[in-house]
Amino acid sequence: MTAELGGAGSVDVAQDKREILSLRLYVAGDGPNSSEARANLAMILESRPGTRYELEIVDFLREPQRALSDGVIVTPTLVKLGPPPAQRIIGTLRETLKVRAALGIAEPRHV
Repeated sequence: MTAELGGAGSVDVAQDKREILSLRLYVAGDGPNSSEARANLAMILESRPGTRYELEIVDFLREPQRALSDGVIVTPTLVKLGPPPAQRIIGTLRETLKVRAALGIAEPRHV
């Protein structure tokens, strides 16, 4: 299942030059940890307007061979595919500062 949560719509020239954050989230159906990871990731990505990203969600219960061939044996697992360096984050993504740092997303400014 592929889902793009952000980056759609009109894009100005400066924004278009930024690299797109490419992510893959491995979940196990709609279990509590998987649901929490989805919600936390959405909150992190949406809290920083202008962040361009693509998100693919892989359900371990539907595609176990794919997850295993990708080296994922624990869910939820978030993989940052690009831009480099690649990162893997295991868990519900509730430690937002660590997740932001791994993804290269700055803390939103409070005005």
